[in-house]
Amino acid sequence: MNRFSSIFGQILHLFSRREFFETVSATQAERGAKGFSCWDQFVAMLFCQLGQAHSLREICGGLASCFGKARHLGLHAAPKRSTLSYANEHRPWQLYEKIFYQLLGKCRQLDFGRRRFRFKNKLFSMDATVIELCASLFDWAKFRQTKGAVKLHLLLDHDGYLPVFAHITDGKVHEVKVAQAMSLPPGSIVAIDRGYIDYELFGRWTQNGVSFVTRQKENARYLILEEKPIPKHRNILRDQIIEMEGFYSHQKYPGHLRRVEVWDEENEKVIVLLTNHMTFGSTTIAAIYKERWQIEVFFKTIKQNLRIKTFVGTSPNALLIQIWTALIAVLILKYLKFRSSFVWSISNLVAMLRYNLFTYRDLWIWIDQPFEPPPVAMMQEQLSLNWTAS
Repeated sequence: MNRFSSIFGQILHLFSRREFFETVSATQAERGAKGFSCWDQFVAMLFCQLGQAHSLREICGGLASCFGKARHLGLHAAPKRSTLSYANEHRPWQLYEKIFYQLLGKCRQLDFGRRRFRFKNKLFSMDATVIELCASLFDWAKFRQTKGAVKLHLLLDHDGYLPVFAHITDGKVHEVKVAQAMSLPPGSIVAIDRGYIDYELFGRWTQNGVSFVTRQKENARYLILEEKPIPKHRNILRDQIIEMEGFYSHQKYPGHLRRVEVWDEENEKVIVLLTNHMTFGSTTIAAIYKERWQIEVFFKTIKQNLRIKTFVGTSPNALLIQIWTALIAVLILKYLKFRSSFVWSISNLVAMLRYNLFTYRDLWIWIDQPFEPPPVAMMQEQLSLNWTAS
């Protein structure tokens, strides 16, 4: 008899059933449910992401075709399309948000090893990405006259490049509105683009001991207070201490700021950075802003490898469930990638998982040796054909 459940079944073991059903109870997600449990729905939506399903038909058909191998997943039966659609429309998406943060807590316990920078401060990147939707199907997602969209706001922790905060709004909500409602731990550093420039927010961050690195606006008015020495043979052109000169800018942020001009060799242009951190070297400030590119890489990764561009439901609730499930799937992929001794890229890992979801192998051996055949002992356990003479 096989000693292992399928790889998909072992992935589901990352989630505590006790915590899951406590969360279901807290969110009242199964109120009035008959037969189709929240666990069944969660398994189906996670299969949508890891199995790369494009529609309700592919989710339900895929699980039905593998149901002989899927009983160990805790499913009572393969879901019907109407049943899954109704659950996605009516059961609260907050359940998936809470599951995401539970799994995030488990991932953050891992030691991701060597860090990019020597300083001990927490480094975050903050940004948002627009997920475009068909305006006729998603008429509630207001963005432009002929386009619908939602916006995924994200805070990325550079220790392991984990998304530690996510918020989903309609496409018209500006990024800085979400940043104003967010609290960052004292001593942390956040890299942001020009869309987040708000001097009142910068003042609050400075008072709370939070450092920021961003791009300066081209029309910013400022007064140079000090010229700092610049390192030799580096791409730093200027390092200055300034204060804002505009009436409202100075009123909202009366303190000093640091202005660093950096020569971007790749794009052959000057980048002007603004920060409230006064002690780091100018090359470190430039490197922190360059590291902000990792959040753009993260957005590109989830859009290319997970299902957040094609949706299996058109209601706001169904869309939020699918996006939160995609973020849960990202954490699973990060967790597996870290636990593996094999050098995976996220795209390769997604592809290989899709082909092997219902393979009966030890997940932790397979993740280290994905192209090795199963052990001989396991193969011998399979039923053999006995040919007898007629």
